[in-house]
Amino acid sequence: MSDDSPKDFWESRYADSERIWSGRVNSTMSSLVADLPAGRALDLGCGEGADVLWLAARGWQAMGIDISATAVARGQAQAETRDLGAGGATFRSADLPEGMPEGPFDLISASFLQSPVALDRQRILQAAADRVAVGGHLTLVSHATAPPWSTHRHGPDEMPTLKGDLSALVPRDAWQIQVGELRERSARGPHGEDATLKDLVILAKRLHR
Repeated sequence: MSDDSPKDFWESRYADSERIWSGRVNSTMSSLVADLPAGRALDLGCGEGADVLWLAARGWQAMGIDISATAVARGQAQAETRDLGAGGATFRSADLPEGMPEGPFDLISASFLQSPVALDRQRILQAAADRVAVGGHLTLVSHATAPPWSTHRHGPDEMPTLKGDLSALVPRDAWQIQVGELRERSARGPHGEDATLKDLVILAKRLHR
């Protein structure tokens, strides 16, 4: 694990490259929420903003939060280029969970909210769950195992689990777990290597407070 602060680590990673991610929406997230009515959405650890932009293009009032100012500036620039910046897609640089905006949100999503440096995932998920509106959804897509090309080694106890992530949804009877499972997908690494990855996928609907 790196000794850098989370802000320094992620800012350096984004600043050292013109682009890190593909610019395409996370396909698992998009399939989970494609049929939901548009409303107010929040994407946690939004990176360069592909999921936020996809939501905004489909009528959501979508905000992305990331610790890296460089990442959110790229997202905001794309929103303006695509004419999605007038309330449809907005971005904010902030640490989580302290910088999480107040709810309620009709959708809170997090695609691969994981880090080789300090990340209080449980507190972030608890804060997110508390901000989901009644009738709204929380969707999480996470690496269940580290990609084989990852340069950061993780022990099995460091990876998200279904039981661990669901424990953030309190009270438990306030939530309907519509999807809670491991999924396999094919992926290609940075040097063209093929692999089958396992993702933890959760879609939960808040029934009441």
